[in-house]
Amino acid sequence: MTQIIIQGMLLSGLYALIAIGFTLIFSVGRVLNLAYGAYLMIGGYVYFYISQQLGLPKGIGLILAAAVGCLAGLLKYRFIAKPLKGNHVAIEIATLILAIVIQSAIILVFGESTKILHSLVPGIVRLEGVTAPWSNILATGLSWVLIIAVFIFVRQSHTGRAMLAVSQDPKGAAICGINGEWINMVTWGISGLLGGVAGVFFASYTQLSPFMWVGPLIVTVAIVIVGGIGSIIGTLIVAHIIGFLEVIVVSYIAPELRGIFTMLLIILFLIFRPRGLFGREELA
Repeated sequence: MTQIIIQGMLLSGLYALIAIGFTLIFSVGRVLNLAYGAYLMIGGYVYFYISQQLGLPKGIGLILAAAVGCLAGLLKYRFIAKPLKGNHVAIEIATLILAIVIQSAIILVFGESTKILHSLVPGIVRLEGVTAPWSNILATGLSWVLIIAVFIFVRQSHTGRAMLAVSQDPKGAAICGINGEWINMVTWGISGLLGGVAGVFFASYTQLSPFMWVGPLIVTVAIVIVGGIGSIIGTLIVAHIIGFLEVIVVSYIAPELRGIFTMLLIILFLIFRPRGLFGREELA
């Protein structure tokens, strides 16, 4: 039981960080960014190139992974979401195609083989008889720091309150003088930054490969559908539900089935409760 609790908390914190950026974009822009998994992949490869191929400090690799992820988010908004504004299906198809293009570009530069990332913090620690890598503990801690920072930013800052207004009533926000395009651009940038950071830790937790964007995207979609698309609270709660569920499946049933239960959750909620547990479509 102790092992499930510790491993579940470590995995859930990572899932929450991965999903929060996806939720922000849907809340404000009302679109599903299907290239979101590519943010993680970009972050992982930037970190790999900076810290392991160039030999620069790992902290610099993490910062640059976040910066490049943020830039990727801004570029996607400027050249995809903004020109296709109002056509949500076209945006979703375009972002999915973009993810495939990024995958091909990474294969061209780095090859198809998987790579092992060096952890930001080496070593392991024993917690109540359970062995856990320090890098996973750091990932969970940093995840919650960033999640709390997002909450404070959304609730306390002028830009964050403007994001709340746009997520609740875009037309009303425009009437009040809020620049919706600026808010959308900030949201896509923050989402990319969170994705870039999450990508470093996710690739360290699993492996770095040109196909790693698919798994996080599926988990993220599951989390936001079950939690209620657009609900930050729902995202955090369901990230922990899915994280613990996967740990239980891997520990007591079969590791190969970890993704099956996540997909079943998506199907069940789409059929019986399509608005999710919290059923909200604005930041909350």
